Amino acid sequence: MDVKKKTFTSSDLRKIVIPLFMEQLLVMLVGLADTLVISYAGEDAVSGVSLVNQFNTIFIYLFTALASGGAVVISQYIGRKEMERAGESASQLLSFSTIFSVIIAVAVLIGNQAMLSLLFGRVEDSVMAACVTYLRISAYSYPALAVYNSGVAIYRSLGKTNVTMYISVISNVINIVGNVVGVFVLNAGVAGVAWPSFIARMFSAIVITVLCFRKKSAVVYSPLWIFRWDKNMMKSILNIAIPNGMENGIFQLVKVALSSIVALFGTYQIAANGVAQSIWSLAALAGVAMGPAFITVIGQCMGNNDTEAAEYYFKKLTKMTLLISSAWNLLIFLLTPLFLKFYSLALETKQLIIWLVLIHNVFNAVAFPFSGALSNGLRAAGDVKFTMYISVFSTIVVRLLLSYLLGIVFDMGVIGIAVAMVCDWVLRAIIFAWREKSGKWKEFQVIA
Repeated sequence: MDVKKKTFTSSDLRKIVIPLFMEQLLVMLVGLADTLVISYAGEDAVSGVSLVNQFNTIFIYLFTALASGGAVVISQYIGRKEMERAGESASQLLSFSTIFSVIIAVAVLIGNQAMLSLLFGRVEDSVMAACVTYLRISAYSYPALAVYNSGVAIYRSLGKTNVTMYISVISNVINIVGNVVGVFVLNAGVAGVAWPSFIARMFSAIVITVLCFRKKSAVVYSPLWIFRWDKNMMKSILNIAIPNGMENGIFQLVKVALSSIVALFGTYQIAANGVAQSIWSLAALAGVAMGPAFITVIGQCMGNNDTEAAEYYFKKLTKMTLLISSAWNLLIFLLTPLFLKFYSLALETKQLIIWLVLIHNVFNAVAFPFSGALSNGLRAAGDVKFTMYISVFSTIVVRLLLSYLLGIVFDMGVIGIAVAMVCDWVLRAIIFAWREKSGKWKEFQVIA
């Protein structure tokens, strides 16, 4: 029996991976353009947007985690060729995501001032006013963001990642054009960059939802199931989503703690770390883009109870991730000196940035494909609690505590933070690679 003929050809995999990578790259480039436009709205607007985006990221991760849980269940039903059940689970995901996001939006709209005062109480009044304005408008878009992620779960589960890429292109163009109009034409300040984001998210949510109702699609929303509650199906989705959400939530809290540690190291190290992180985000695109591909492919194989095919694609996708990540990280490192020409920084700061990018990119190429992308495959098989426990342990004990020891106790500064980060990746990479090889993930059952 030829495993290669079972599910996905190399061409199929490329059709899944390339749009995912291009979509992530587009989002990154648009984010840079947004930052540039926002800078013209004044320092208060920049500060307000920056602070609130840290807060918004928590909810974005929650909606993404919920959609990922739905994507695993949908992928497994697609693997079984039970398209109607896949549509029913997608409909349940849409219902729950909408209700959940509306509750969060209402809570934020009611308590936004208190929340912001608790988190950023020491900021100036003008910055706090910008924060409140931006957060209120952002909260209006939470349901649209959740609805969009629900629709994306269907199309990524089907392997039609080009659809979400096209929507992302148009949405991001709307966002950029809106920011330009809001800042330069209407002089609307922080509201001028908040409303375009709302409009872009509404556009994405409406388009993806219309597409998900089209009967031409293999998996569609069912109006009957949108207004029905299936306890067992939602349990399957939440069994994946809750551990994933907890893992991401703790990771975000640790990032905040690490920011406090970095703030102790002096101006040039803070500046070097900030610039390096922007380059790291670009370098990490390859590994991040491969994560949803693992969910689609492994999820479909496991839904079909074809562990032999799943094992084959674990290896094939991991090799693809290593190859793509290595090439991309090398390219970004070689381009780093060019990037630094656009920054007015001291030579000492630029040299530190080079070292930080080198440390990150080497391990992002060889360790992150296992600690990041491959772990999504384990989740798609239903092995979510193990990945959560390991990730939480490694994030707190290795990344956070080792950052403190290396950065402060051993006086390594931001280099110590970077070393702690890659140690976290290496530990997870070793454990997750062992877990995949052990075959324990074959014992889990996501759908009955």
